Parts: sequence; structure tokens; C-alpha cells
Amino acid sequence: MKKLRNIFYCNAVLMLLVLLLVGCMGGKEEKSNNDSSLHSEENNNETDDSNQISKGESETTTGSEKSVPNENASKESSTDESQETSSEEIRNKEKSQKDNVLAEYSSEKIEYARVWLQLGANQEIDELNVRHISAGEPINPNDDTSTSYPEDVIQLAGSRLVDGSVTYSGNGDGTIKVYNVPLRWDSSDDVSNGVMREVTENIIKNAKTVYVDTGDSEKIKRLIDIMAIH
Repeated sequence: MKKLRNIFYCNAVLMLLVLLLVGCMGGKEEKSNNDSSLHSEENNNETDDSNQISKGESETTTGSEKSVPNENASKESSTDESQETSSEEIRNKEKSQKDNVLAEYSSEKIEYARVWLQLGANQEIDELNVRHISAGEPINPNDDTSTSYPEDVIQLAGSRLVDGSVTYSGNGDGTIKVYNVPLRWDSSDDVSNGVMREVTENIIKNAKTVYVDTGDSEKIKRLIDIMAIH
């Protein structure tokens, strides 16, 4: 009987040992599974981060590619501006060369030529006569009833009556006051008494202000070369 009891106790102890071993093995397996899950999640996170970084780099590259046309446009704009600047420099150089043609002449002679070039009836003249008329002189020197000039004026005329004339005063600002005075007047015998005063007064009242263009330098030079100042 005592022997049977000992055998029973031994078997019970063995069963407990087996149960303990099984419990330990199960815990290790569960821990191993948990560790595998953690490794899998970490790998997934790393993959997502890698994808995001790749996507960001791709967007940056795309943005850089998009900026290339803007750089090209900037280069084209810079080229256009350079061409415009070159064209302007050429025009200024040409203008300077034209101005040098007149460098040897006085500003008064250049003014006379410009006025005739713009207002003269006949440009194909063989002589340009310049006559200075002082303020107070009669507009029609052949008639005692004529009104006088209120200021100094200049009269330009060709060598022939058909060439016409221009009578004006300078304003000093690039404009002139033009008086519509004929180059030749009718004799006083052909004009009724008192009419000439009215006619000459109207000439003064109807004087027009005109802006004088710079004109062509070569044509101005030609007029200066045939100019006669009296």
C-alpha cells in the first residue's frame, strides 16, 4: 500500500512538471508571434516613410522641371531686352551722327532752315533770303495807314515771288508765332482809304503758334548752304 502511494505521488509530480513545461513553451511562442507582428509593423512603417520620401522627391523634381520653362522665358525676355537696347543704341548713334552734320552751324541758321523746311511754299529754291524786321516797323511798308509789328520778326523768302515767304517770331520754346504777311503788297492807290489798317490789324490778331519740327539734317544743311542773311 505504501508503494502504491509513492507511485501516485511521482506521477502527480511528473504531471505538474509537464504542465509547467507546456506553459513555458506557449509563452515563448506567443512572445515570438508578438515580436514578429512588431517587426512587420515596423517594416510597413518604414516602407510608407520611404514611399512618402520618394513621392516628395518626385514632386520636387517635377517642380524643378516646371521651373525650367520659366528660366527659358526669362532668358528669352532678357534677350529681347538686349535686342531692344541695341536697337535704341543704334538709333541714338544715327541721330548723333545726323546732329553732327549741323554742329558747325549756329542755332539761328538751323532755326531759319527748319522753319522754311516745314512752312516754305517751295522747297526747290536756289536761295533762302533772311530779313530781320524790328518791332514798330509797318507791316506794309508801302502804306502809311498800316499797323506796325508788335515785336521783332524774321521774314524768310526765296529769290522769286513764286517761292513765297514766311514771317514769324520765335517764342524760345520750340514754337514760333507765324504772321500771314504777303511778300508783295498792292500799291496804296489800289486800296481804299483805311482798309490797310484793318487788314494789318487782322494779321496781328490771327497770328498762329506753330511747333517747329527738327526736320532732316541733310535738307537743313542744304538750305543753310544757300542762305543769305540781310
